[in-house]
Amino acid sequence: MSKSGGHGGHGGGRRKKHEEHEEHENHERWLVSGFDMMTLLFVLFVVLYAMSSIDAAKFTAFAEGAREGGGAPVTILNDGAAIDAPVENDSPLKPVQVAQEAAIDGTEQTAAEQAAAEAAAAAAARQTAAEAQAAYDQLAAARAALQEALAAAGQSGAAEFVIDERGLVIHVVSDPVLFAPESATLQPQGTVVLDAMAPTLISLPNQIEVEGHANSLPVTRGGPWPSNWELSAIRATTVLRHLAETDGIPDTRMSAAGYGSTRPLVPDSDPSYVTVNRRVDVVVLSDASASANALLPGLEAAAQ
Repeated sequence: MSKSGGHGGHGGGRRKKHEEHEEHENHERWLVSGFDMMTLLFVLFVVLYAMSSIDAAKFTAFAEGAREGGGAPVTILNDGAAIDAPVENDSPLKPVQVAQEAAIDGTEQTAAEQAAAEAAAAAAARQTAAEAQAAYDQLAAARAALQEALAAAGQSGAAEFVIDERGLVIHVVSDPVLFAPESATLQPQGTVVLDAMAPTLISLPNQIEVEGHANSLPVTRGGPWPSNWELSAIRATTVLRHLAETDGIPDTRMSAAGYGSTRPLVPDSDPSYVTVNRRVDVVVLSDASASANALLPGLEAAAQ
């Protein structure tokens, strides 16, 4: 009995001590840290707002005083752009255009920096001009070879040549060289012309685009073609297939397009518009850069 009572008393003592510990434990201590964090955030946002605000009146007064004292307008820099001092009846902050010769940070270029920029621009222009001249010389040599090949085949008047921003354009008249009116079947003379040009075209590294063109006369109602769009496209693909399947130009180097009557060489007021605008263009595309290709028409005009 005494042991049992002793154990009971000991257990009761431990239970009382445990209950006393729970009574003093504070489960809301996190609120203190939470309120501290909210206070810090509030102060932070107040400081940021104060830093981002500009007292326009004070700045205007300062600028006016500095201008009167020094005799020159006051400017400041805002993200690299110059901002003039306010004038009467004007906003206190007025952005102005930065001169082309200004450096990236808004300051004026030095003479050395300006000279270096001009030298770099001149070097780039010389490089572009040299690239254009090389492309023009290559295309002009191809034109001479094609003209010689057509002359040897007795077809000197079958095509006209021009170098423009795309490259070397070979205008082959459809009637009566390539196709009969409203027909997409190659004429015997057309095969001679294409076969004569093929060896030179094969030797070139350039891509080739075959373009079909029609005049503004509508196709015959109830005929084989719904419109000049289909006729011009089929003529272009017919020429492409002959150059690929008969003459051996790789398919990967060629493409075809039909333009209908949308790209005439001469207006309808020209007496030759019916035959001149009905054509197939074989375009040897220049492989130079766009800036160099833009110079090709000028080189062509100078050469002519």
